[in-house]
Amino acid sequence: MTILRAVRSFPKPVRLLLVNQFGVNTGFYLLVPYLAGHLGQDLGLSALAVGTVLGLRNLSQQGLFILGGSAADRLGARRVIIAGCALRSVGFGLFALGESLTVLLAASALSGLAGALFNPAVRTYVAHEAADRKAEAFALFNVFATTGALAGPLLGTVLLLVDFRAAALTAAGVFALLTVAQAFALPGRAVPPPPRGVLADWREVAGDRGFLAFALAMVGLFGMESQLYLLLPDAARRATGWAGAVSLVFLTSTLANLALQLRVTTLLQRHGPPGRWIAAGLAVAATGFLLPLTAPGLPGVLGGVLLLQLGLMTAQPFVLTLIPAFGRAGLTGTYYGLYYVVSGLAAAVGNTAVGRAMDGSAAAPWLLCAALGLGSAAALARLHRTGRLPAPARPLPSEAR
Repeated sequence: MTILRAVRSFPKPVRLLLVNQFGVNTGFYLLVPYLAGHLGQDLGLSALAVGTVLGLRNLSQQGLFILGGSAADRLGARRVIIAGCALRSVGFGLFALGESLTVLLAASALSGLAGALFNPAVRTYVAHEAADRKAEAFALFNVFATTGALAGPLLGTVLLLVDFRAAALTAAGVFALLTVAQAFALPGRAVPPPPRGVLADWREVAGDRGFLAFALAMVGLFGMESQLYLLLPDAARRATGWAGAVSLVFLTSTLANLALQLRVTTLLQRHGPPGRWIAAGLAVAATGFLLPLTAPGLPGVLGGVLLLQLGLMTAQPFVLTLIPAFGRAGLTGTYYGLYYVVSGLAAAVGNTAVGRAMDGSAAAPWLLCAALGLGSAAALARLHRTGRLPAPARPLPSEAR
């Protein structure tokens, strides 16, 4: 099945959110990769101030995912998605217009809060609307997100020929358009009154030992995925001595995703439960960090990118399918929220560890990433063997194309 046919086979709300995710990633990556340079070079902020602004955005997003997830459960995912996009439009607009540290910190906090709101809310909405076709829906979600992550920096590079303000205002405009589109076209869904308070919901999710074991086992996925923005681009630059080689990393990743993601997911979902394929995907991704050690130079790096992307394509849709199956339907957003809190911490710790390893021997960061991935694969395989993973709804035979 082609990507276009697959998209058309889903109801209108899912189609809208797929386009939304493309827009979200386009707007985000249009601005954020160039933000540090603007703060330090254009505005003349100190390295400490730049780190504080960027760190506040990460902290306000990663630390508040649980709030965004709970809001989606209690207020309805549609409202939270709209609020998140509107807040990011305001935040990015402040980056364009603000020069004082106070305004920049406010922009950073609003931008991070926006992500904390709409990330779990979008996944909650897709999970509910896709019903027993979650894996296919999240595979398409991954395709649109990856494509946006490539389109954003390309558009940002062009707009920066004008100036940073043009890029930031364009990014704010993208989120403003998404806000309007969702307000008019995204259907609302009735939300039953919550039977108890937010803290009781959090205690229920945090007390789900099976889910916590799963979330902790998945830290390798995010630790490895974050290397698409740290270790692998650095290796491409070092292998060629050309800064533009970084673009080859993202181009390889995006083309592989476009060509294979939907095919991989639709094939694998017919043959065994999600746990098996999540573990296999983690193992494949881990081998991608061994290839540059055995095949030095740019071919080895790009081959590693392909293996990493293949592993991510194998695992990610099934991960997002499995998360709602751990708890009751009324807590889907909260489960996604807590999962992304854990993943954000994993990515931060992983990048710190890999960054430190990059200052050591040439092989150290690659071996560290491979060990992280293989450790997660072993932990997931154990959860699968011992029956600690839930069984999500399987697609109907007519839908497993």
